[in-house]
Amino acid sequence: MVSIITVNYNGLADTCEMIASFRKHETHPYEIIVVDNGSRMPEADEIKLRHPEVKVVQNTNTGFAGGNNAGLTVAEGNYLFFLNNDTIIKEPILETLIHRLETDPQNGGVSPMLKYSYAPDTLQYAGFTPFSRITLRNAAIGFNEKDQPSYRIACETASLHGAAMMVRRDALQQAGTMTEIYFLFYEEFDWSAQLHRAGYKLWYEPEAVVYHKESMTAKKGTPLREFYLSRARILYARRNIPGGEKILSCLYISLIAAPKKAMVYLLHGKFRLAAAVIRGTFRGFLSSKQ
Repeated sequence: MVSIITVNYNGLADTCEMIASFRKHETHPYEIIVVDNGSRMPEADEIKLRHPEVKVVQNTNTGFAGGNNAGLTVAEGNYLFFLNNDTIIKEPILETLIHRLETDPQNGGVSPMLKYSYAPDTLQYAGFTPFSRITLRNAAIGFNEKDQPSYRIACETASLHGAAMMVRRDALQQAGTMTEIYFLFYEEFDWSAQLHRAGYKLWYEPEAVVYHKESMTAKKGTPLREFYLSRARILYARRNIPGGEKILSCLYISLIAAPKKAMVYLLHGKFRLAAAVIRGTFRGFLSSKQ
């Protein structure tokens, strides 16, 4: 069985649409666990009313990783599928993802192809490239490109995609759960690095497709987003870059990348965004990395 874990935060309509898409299309045994991460309205009660078959966990807002980890406490499946609530499926996907994990005992995690729900012929994710060691740059393969045969080949990936990632229970037990220090952003990258260090391979599986509406939690171009992105980048470097390269990476981010980004915002009169970048970078150094 697969335990599908999703985090709801003021997203009742999206969450219910995701549940309905699985009820309509999925044939493999599964359970759905909805973690309500402190929504303003009593959305947990409404989900229970509309979908009594769903397990609902009431949680305070502990961020993306904290919400997903709360769902693990009641999960019974052999496979854990962490799925954004603003996604839908249009055909069965679980058996395909499980098959990819079962082809090799070292396959610890897999993400499906991600397409935009508003543009179903356009890709969001067909795997991730590795992070560069110092500058911490990476890319989502196929991002904003039309679907084509070259993206229809399953392959190993540097990182899973946080919107949809399935792991084997034994891999999770070996590698550990997602760290909750980030609150927003980089959790899936950090966890992917954690799974790699535990000796597991991560895969991109194009035969399974999830349609994503894009996150509504932290909208682009907001101080909230810039603060947590900047903070997360420093935290990721501190936790995952080895040896002297860690120092070089932190120096590059704090002395070159972050000031450059803040300056661009200042030149466009976006003072709050510039301040958020600097504050987030500073907090990344002060926050505990454990």
